[in-house]
Amino acid sequence: MSRRSLRSFSSAAALLLALSLSAVAAADAFAQGRLKVSPNGRYLQREDGAPFFYLGDTAWQLFHRLDREEADRYLRDRAEKGFTVIQAVALAELNGLREPNAYGELPLVDLDPARPNEAYFEHVDHIVRRANELGLVVGLLPSWGRYWREGDARIFTPEGAKAYGRFLGARYRNDDVIWILGGDSNVRTASERAIIDAMAAGLRSGDGGTHLITFHPRGPGLSSVQLRDAPWLDFYMNQSSHAAPNHDTGLYAEHDRALRPRRPTIDGEPRYEQIPVGFYNQGNNPHVRFGDDDVRQAAWWSVLAGAAGHTYGDNNVWQMWTPGRQPAIGGNVPWHEALHHPGARQMGLLRRFMEAHRFQTLVPDQSILLDGPIAGAAKIRVARAADGSRIIVYSPRGEQFTLDLGLIRSPSHAQSWFDPRYGTAYEFRPEEQSQGIQTFTPPSSGPGEDWVLVIEALDD
Repeated sequence: MSRRSLRSFSSAAALLLALSLSAVAAADAFAQGRLKVSPNGRYLQREDGAPFFYLGDTAWQLFHRLDREEADRYLRDRAEKGFTVIQAVALAELNGLREPNAYGELPLVDLDPARPNEAYFEHVDHIVRRANELGLVVGLLPSWGRYWREGDARIFTPEGAKAYGRFLGARYRNDDVIWILGGDSNVRTASERAIIDAMAAGLRSGDGGTHLITFHPRGPGLSSVQLRDAPWLDFYMNQSSHAAPNHDTGLYAEHDRALRPRRPTIDGEPRYEQIPVGFYNQGNNPHVRFGDDDVRQAAWWSVLAGAAGHTYGDNNVWQMWTPGRQPAIGGNVPWHEALHHPGARQMGLLRRFMEAHRFQTLVPDQSILLDGPIAGAAKIRVARAADGSRIIVYSPRGEQFTLDLGLIRSPSHAQSWFDPRYGTAYEFRPEEQSQGIQTFTPPSSGPGEDWVLVIEALDD
């Protein structure tokens, strides 16, 4: 990015305008071709080469609990906020096999995966296609984990899984979807692996291999540990989970980036906004919940550690909770109100920032950090552009840090602070020499006072 474009981006008005136009721009995304893995194996892109920043939202109960008008309200909100992927489950977690959807339909006939109910999937069709119209990719989970793993709730055999996968693959062959197997479960036995492999084979048979496939493990877990040898696994997905505050989500991306074969990696389920800290709060205070600062920390840590995007979640939105429903994990705000919790908007700011700074060129590099917090809640994360054009540093609590500026390619550079809470940027040194060691002190400090430093090379 040139010095002029950096100053343009520094304007809060320009960034907010970009966000308001995101849904319009995204609506043309499918015209750029289907999603694929980039040639270097580090990010996702369209067939025409346009980089795709995966910004997901967990809407696990979307197909099961919302009617078409409600689904449209949800999807329009997420498109306007800048999300690019909606993660939803066909056979939903919360009594999804025996409780009908908003139109009184169950997903399967006699709980048989080889006998899907046409009327139920017509509703899924409508939501998938409406999402695509708004420029959103659907991260479609065929099933929640309890229905394929060993136990009393299991309904799948390898034969049934392959038939069901073939049905889904053929049905959504021409839609903009990503297949997400797993559904918050780990592969523990040979029989479970046989079912997952069969479902993947069915999807490939049905859609002709036109869509990416990944696997959503139980947290804290990594698909790369369980399924790295799976030939159908296109990119890694981890779940850094909801249990611990300040748990370094970047460690998952670091782990996956070191593996071969090289594949992009995404945190598919981090700490949720408004979920009780410690998940079910065994021995903890159930009134202490993750806030938007926890959500931002998890996202910026992961992306600057090399993830190809990030997934957001709200404890009330994933379950589409409303008064009168039994809440899961302490749900207590109607989903249509929880849509406006601040963390969701801030995820859109993250996406726009990363796209403006060409996220696909960034390389994690902690060696640039010479002094500053390297662990705990205040851990500094650093990434640089491979061509030496910029350095980006995230300080989650506004802690002071020191950098080696020798990697900037030009003799001089500009320095600015980006506020990830509000999407504003402040250029404080429009021209500085690109040599030596410099200490930076963010504009404010303390819990929730996170800042991003941008060092941008100036053209000669």
